[in-house]
Amino acid sequence: MQSTYITKGRPSTHGDSYQLNTTTMIRHAARTYPEQEIVYRTADGGWDRYTYGESYLRICQAANALRSLGVGPGDVVGILDWNSRRHFELYWAIPGLAAVMLQMNLRLAPEDLGYVTDHSEASWILVDESLLPIAEKLAPLVPQVKGWIVMTDRPLSQINTTLTNVHHFEDLLQAEDTHIDWPMVDETSAYSACYTTGTTGRPKGIYYSHRGIYLHTLAMDSVIGMSSDDTAMLITPMFHGQCWGLPQAAVQAMAKVVLPGRYVAEDTSVLVDAMIEEKVTVANGAPAIFTPMLEYIRTLDNKPDFSRARLLSGATEPSLSLMRGFYDLTGADIIHAYGATETTPLVTVNKGLKPSLREVLSDEQTWNRKRCQGLMVSGVDFRLVDGAGKDVPFDGISQGEVLLRGPWIIEKYHKLEDDGDRFLDGYWRSGDVGTIDQHGYLKLTDRLKDVIKSGGEWISSIDMENALIAHPRIRDAAVVGIEHPKWQERPVALLVTDDGTELPLDEIHEVLTPNFAKWQLPDTALFLETLPRTSVGKLDKKAIRATYKDIYKDI
Repeated sequence: MQSTYITKGRPSTHGDSYQLNTTTMIRHAARTYPEQEIVYRTADGGWDRYTYGESYLRICQAANALRSLGVGPGDVVGILDWNSRRHFELYWAIPGLAAVMLQMNLRLAPEDLGYVTDHSEASWILVDESLLPIAEKLAPLVPQVKGWIVMTDRPLSQINTTLTNVHHFEDLLQAEDTHIDWPMVDETSAYSACYTTGTTGRPKGIYYSHRGIYLHTLAMDSVIGMSSDDTAMLITPMFHGQCWGLPQAAVQAMAKVVLPGRYVAEDTSVLVDAMIEEKVTVANGAPAIFTPMLEYIRTLDNKPDFSRARLLSGATEPSLSLMRGFYDLTGADIIHAYGATETTPLVTVNKGLKPSLREVLSDEQTWNRKRCQGLMVSGVDFRLVDGAGKDVPFDGISQGEVLLRGPWIIEKYHKLEDDGDRFLDGYWRSGDVGTIDQHGYLKLTDRLKDVIKSGGEWISSIDMENALIAHPRIRDAAVVGIEHPKWQERPVALLVTDDGTELPLDEIHEVLTPNFAKWQLPDTALFLETLPRTSVGKLDKKAIRATYKDIYKDI
């Protein structure tokens, strides 16, 4: 473990006073690759495109417009929008003024969104026309907001809204110069803020520094291998965890960018069609999105060639059937990555085998290793500790909570006094339990709060869920521990089948038996049409446990 004490050596002659900030990324891309394309979805569902050079002019205009409204260093400006062209422009315009871009999760309940807006002290909010109903429900809860900026292709005279002090984004831009003297923003200043969407307590604020996202971007480009030959499609919502850092990574690499706008998990054909049309090579998303994309691909007579594609998968562990399905049908590589809102988010990436393992592992072992969260990204310091806070060995067997520290890992929460239990010796406590093997691969076994404690032993709900999804008829699965009068907790499996019919419990046990002991097998299986999920696509196990808390009560 490295000391937290900073030792000062001999002064350097480098330009250490030159600050790392997001403005330098977009300005450099516009200067060197002004012709590179940005493809975006339009309000009517069509597609249009412009270039880095054209985008940069609008970014300058947007920054000038915000400055004319009084936005300056330290001010917080919120965005309610999809993965759109204007949202992309604001990713650079707001932080370029040393202001803070507030990522507003449009899937939150109005009360929680109101709390986020109030807690962050947001002064202005930009809102896409399609999301005006959300803004109008939010407005009475946030009287401190000075005004609202509507983003639309229609004139303001055609917009009906109950919001007050409303401005029109395009009108504001047209009144401003395409040149701006950017301030040299201190790299330790917050460039953006995102609030956790956990299932317990109020959302907690994470404020990302310019320095943190800059270094995160360099690490991401390095590990993914992005360049100007790539085309990056931003599937993960831009309102959460800066779209996992892909917007900045794409711009730093001068890659072509595809912005899919609004889409729904029930119809991801628009994503697949855009990937084919624009020859996408990098995209990000969760298994909850990639799974229906794969189902759509299966219906196509001519399967697409995604052999250059790296699909970054997070939120939950992708199943082997999903990863193999994409590879077998399209050649695409689903790259399992791990992180959290508190980590910007990149912590680990499972991109291919280490050279030392390529000649050692069988094909089956190689696929199984893809279930690991991967190797730690350079720049992130990490530990595994037991319940007493003592380090456990990296032997692939000993389980411990993952602790993290680094330039893009938080050291505190915003305006939260009682956050001491989330940190240990300067490390952020992830709440994730896992192992690290002798080769350095992290494998999460569960969340501390989700691990099933049965008869004094632990059962991994994640491993059991992925084993269940391997069954050809099971489309989705959740496993939770429910209080049991004799065994403390026992697992309950909640399943969604492809045709809505139930499976015998013996058949469920059969698919689990190769990887689980008899005593670990679920005593109960329930069949549902859909599984409850949080606003960012994770299984809402708190809601599941609350719903079925009495299932073993009378045993």
